Amino acid sequence: ESRNGLANRRGAVAMIREPDSPHSATSQFFINLADNPALDFQPGDAEDALGYCVFGQVIAGLDVVEQIARLPTSAHGEFSKVPSPAVAIRSIERLR
Repeated sequence: ESRNGLANRRGAVAMIREPDSPHSATSQFFINLADNPALDFQPGDAEDALGYCVFGQVIAGLDVVEQIARLPTSAHGEFSKVPSPAVAIRSIERLR
């Protein structure tokens, strides 16, 4: 939920959703490489203008995320910018 008080700051992990459909997040996420306050819930926002829900934080390995961000991209299926070569997450750990 984008009203959880967490911000889209560098290293924050947030849900991807359709820009015009605030309740469309299902299984994709992104990692903020910079502070993105425009993606946060803003008090007074209309129901259809909610922010992007932050649910985690990269606390180690942000250098790896930056390496991934520097990879070249290519179109793949419906996506216009996919890292090339493909990147796979082999492990993730919940700390709390």
